[in-house]
Amino acid sequence: MWNRHHVASITITFKEDIGTEGRGGYFDEYGIIRDVMQNHLTQVLSLVAMEPPNSLSAEDVRDEKVKVLKAAKPIKPEDCIIGQYQGYIEEDEKVARDSRMPTFATAVIHINNARWSGVPFILKCGKGLNERKAEIRVQFKSVPGIYSNAERNELVFRIQPNEAVYYKVNTKKPGLSEEIGMSELDLTYKERFEVRLPDAYERLIYDVIRGDHNLFVRGDELDAAWRIFTPLLHHLEKEKVKPISYKFGSRGPEESDQLINKYGFQRSENYQWPKAKA
Repeated sequence: MWNRHHVASITITFKEDIGTEGRGGYFDEYGIIRDVMQNHLTQVLSLVAMEPPNSLSAEDVRDEKVKVLKAAKPIKPEDCIIGQYQGYIEEDEKVARDSRMPTFATAVIHINNARWSGVPFILKCGKGLNERKAEIRVQFKSVPGIYSNAERNELVFRIQPNEAVYYKVNTKKPGLSEEIGMSELDLTYKERFEVRLPDAYERLIYDVIRGDHNLFVRGDELDAAWRIFTPLLHHLEKEKVKPISYKFGSRGPEESDQLINKYGFQRSENYQWPKAKA
């Protein structure tokens, strides 16, 4: 099922509920696309979309990551929305008073290969949003037939916080009615495994000591990633595109939702994760 015949879209999200936290001078030089999207989210995309490697050795894994990045098309300006949260300029004196640096971005990447042609990969990241989370959301296509109006099933990999893998699935509600509802098959790591989970930098330092290059970027991989984003960054800077203002603590600009809706993403309005505790 891991292909264009069954997958409607894949959304990779990195959200922060804080501002620049004293890093305004640094951040205003680079912006959210360079700071988060081009590197971190693109790394996640390559791992999700790559073909199965010949082995789990670093070179075999990185070979497949490079292949899928080379198959990705450069992002078109019309496939990107940028925003800046209200108060960004005022919160740090090192930020330029006329700054057009985005603190939020949504971009749609298209991978031109046999597995993923036609499947939008939606990358979304921002500061000053309504929550803190990083996740991969695989939304499957609607099933034609009796329950064609049901919400779409989704497989979600929660990277942080509270690492989890859960499958949002439509089920018939217990009882005599034929009503269906959304539930989940839940693997929350801390509830299932009695083990301390290292944070990201602990893992990287551990891999350095072991000499494991799996999570490190190779030169041709870096070139392939920049090829996707450089035309977009040049366009934003040359045309002096003004970011859309959004309220601190919100979900970001409404135009972001309009873009991903255009590519067929269907947001569950009534489903909430994590589950409310009794």
